[in-house]
This record gives sequence, C-alpha cells and structure tokens, in this order.
Amino acid sequence: MTHGKGMNGFNRREHKVFSRLTNPVRIQRFIDDELAYNLEPHGATCYSPRLAIEKGTAHCMEGALVAAAALRMLGHPPLILDLEAVRDTDHVLAIYRSRGLWGAVAKSNYSGLRSREPVYRTLRELAMSYFEHYFNPAREKTLRAYSRPVNLARFDFMNWMTAERDVWEIPNHLCEIPHTRLMPPQTERNLARMDRRLFEAGCLGVAH
Repeated sequence: MTHGKGMNGFNRREHKVFSRLTNPVRIQRFIDDELAYNLEPHGATCYSPRLAIEKGTAHCMEGALVAAAALRMLGHPPLILDLEAVRDTDHVLAIYRSRGLWGAVAKSNYSGLRSREPVYRTLRELAMSYFEHYFNPAREKTLRAYSRPVNLARFDFMNWMTAERDVWEIPNHLCEIPHTRLMPPQTERNLARMDRRLFEAGCLGVAH
C-alpha cells in the first residue's frame, strides 16, 4: 500500500466515494449525511474506514477514521485527537492544518460536536471550542482534557484504512497516551450546568 495523495488499497467503489471528498466541508457533509450514526452499544464496534463505508454507519471514533483517511487522500497527514470527558464518553476528531491554523472534522450524535473551521492557533484553542457544547444527559459540562495528535500512519502496518475487521488498536492507543487537562480541579467544581436552550440545540437531531 502506498501512502498520501493517490494511495492504493481501496477498491473502485471506495475510491469513487473518496474522489467526491475534495475538501473538509465535503468530508464533514459525507460523514453527517451518508453515514448513519452507529447505535451499537458503546465499545461494541470500531470499524475501519472500509467497513464504515460498506455498512453505511459510524460513531465518533469510526467517523474520525473515515475523515482522517479522506484528509490523507488530500495530502494531509492522517491525524486524530482525543477529547477526554468525565461521566461521559470521549470524543475523537480528525484534525488538519490550513495556513498554520487547526481545524477538525468529526462525527457526532450532538450538533455542537462536529466540524471546526481551521481558525485555531493551538490545539488547546481547538479543544476549548468544544467545551460549551460537550455535555451529558444530566446537563453537566463534561470535557476535561485533550490528547496530543496521533498520526495514524503508525498503524499502516495493520492496514487500518482497509482492514476487514475492527481496529481496536487505535482507540486502545488513545486510552494509553497522556492527555492535557483543560482546567484546574477547583474550576471544575464550580462549573454551571448547561443552559436549557443550548442543551436543547445540542440535542437537535440526536438519534436514539
């Protein structure tokens, strides 16, 4: 398998899909509109991009892998970043840089946790842009930390893009690497619950 722009490994149908994903906006639209949210119990699947496209479904980890593969086809390194939460599930982003600024593509069941324009100077700025939109059903703001970027090229040995199996090695790696806290503990203890209107807006379109 070759890497970067024009890489091989995908079949003709998959290449046809990726050929339409010519920028991050189109990648986001694809994972929003053409991949249903994967409602399997949390931790039940970790589809490779091939399997996610074949099955037409993805949760946030799987959507990030599809997006990272699509960004790689455009010449970006296939980078993902983990957002760590308390009393909630983590969220994974496919991230990229444009003119030195960070942006993201993401699959989410919640409207505020999807893409970000490439306008953020640092990864902390990017992570903090998700803070007010990251909540659990109890309306607690749950985002606490973010990881360093992980270049998925490190998993090329297992053909992570085209594997015919779940690729658990990737989320397991995200669980093992250090994360940077976003705030001190005393600040966490004083956080207010979600505003009702923002909570309802964030739940717009949530699949059950």
